[in-house]
Amino acid sequence: MAKKIENVGCPFCGVCCDDLVVTVSDDGKKILEVENSCIIGSTVFHRAMSERHTLPRLRQPDGTFKEISYDEAIDYTAKVLHNAKKPLIYGFGSTNCEGMAAAAKVAEQAGAVLDNCASICHGSSFLAIFDNGYPSCTLGEVKNRADVIVYWGANPAHAHPRHMSRYSIFPRGFFTGKGHKGRKIIVIDPRHTDTAQVADIHLQVQQGHDYDLFDAFRTVVRGHDIPDVVAGVKKEQIIEAVDIMKKARFGTIFYGMGLCHSDGRNHNVDIAISLTRDLNDFTKWTIMAMRGHYNITGPGAVWSWQYGFPYCLDLTKRDIAHMNPGETSSVDLAMREEVDAFINIGTDAAAHFPIEPVKRLRKHPWITIDPHPNMATEISDLHIPVGIVGVEVPGIVYRMDNVPIQYRNVIEPPEGVPSDEELFERIYERLCELEAEDAAREPAKAAPEGARAGE
Repeated sequence: MAKKIENVGCPFCGVCCDDLVVTVSDDGKKILEVENSCIIGSTVFHRAMSERHTLPRLRQPDGTFKEISYDEAIDYTAKVLHNAKKPLIYGFGSTNCEGMAAAAKVAEQAGAVLDNCASICHGSSFLAIFDNGYPSCTLGEVKNRADVIVYWGANPAHAHPRHMSRYSIFPRGFFTGKGHKGRKIIVIDPRHTDTAQVADIHLQVQQGHDYDLFDAFRTVVRGHDIPDVVAGVKKEQIIEAVDIMKKARFGTIFYGMGLCHSDGRNHNVDIAISLTRDLNDFTKWTIMAMRGHYNITGPGAVWSWQYGFPYCLDLTKRDIAHMNPGETSSVDLAMREEVDAFINIGTDAAAHFPIEPVKRLRKHPWITIDPHPNMATEISDLHIPVGIVGVEVPGIVYRMDNVPIQYRNVIEPPEGVPSDEELFERIYERLCELEAEDAAREPAKAAPEGARAGE
């Protein structure tokens, strides 16, 4: 008889929907149906049943792959890390927090650089938050309190399909009983996106001029005049939007990659935070980054607790953690050819990095740890399959509002396939063995000639 598992977390985007109902076969090996999820989230579950590699694959001299055992793969990975002068471990968008902590232990032991996807997406948000604070809240507070929602440089209709229905526009909360009818929606984007279709106001900002528009908003909030057109938006439209924002009971600005990947970057986020602070002189406003992968918030929380920094961690000195984006970030290290080994975990660096850093990283050993084949696995020297977090592996995941959620597994991984945490723990053990072997081979230092005991 089929079994329904309720309150399942979705391993797709940063909304981390935890209301899914998954039906599995009576033997617990097959996923039959996924309810409440978006189409992409449903695909993640059903894809777990598709053909998968259940053994690591090592590239041979002729370019083909050969299946090897997990013991051999762990030994290979540990030796790569042990022999490298400055290895880089990057990714972690699709792993649990337990795996991130285990990977940090390996990075520290190997004297590696530890980085996550934020360095090429919301890293600019971190820089702005370091400078200007983060007047944020939880998604639950948005659902229950917010009557004005601003999406700036974000298109959740495609990137976070259930964000609007669960937390921002459509749900009826404790103080927002009218749902969509009781809210004002403002979308600011150079394109007329599907999210803009449901907005009360869509301001079509000129590409790359978000900072100018933020500045105009702040000027109007403070009661000063602005030019007739700013960043392609008419003065009247800006005044109308600001008037709505100042009259809100509770408002939230959700911003996305449109701010982080356009001219200004961290300065765009910095001034967005300043606008939020200005609006708080009149009413209650908060701001939140639309984080992409379902646990990309996780490494920032885990590593900040362990080392004091959320990303771009240089652990090459082992006893000192150092962070300096632009110097210790993955793409910059690759472009300067400072790293001599690369471990790509829980993301696809081959697809997401610019082509030039990919070419430079390929000059050295490249290991990809991922449940499924992707562009990175196909150019790697070694591909190590692992279990899928949220489908086959349980663990802690941080939602985009920094709320931790306990994910569960609904089926078991293929026989013999470890979790990220188990894999890194075994790599750590082998790495320690290699270092112990090196220490044992070092010749004992001879005592100085003529030295006497006790001198």
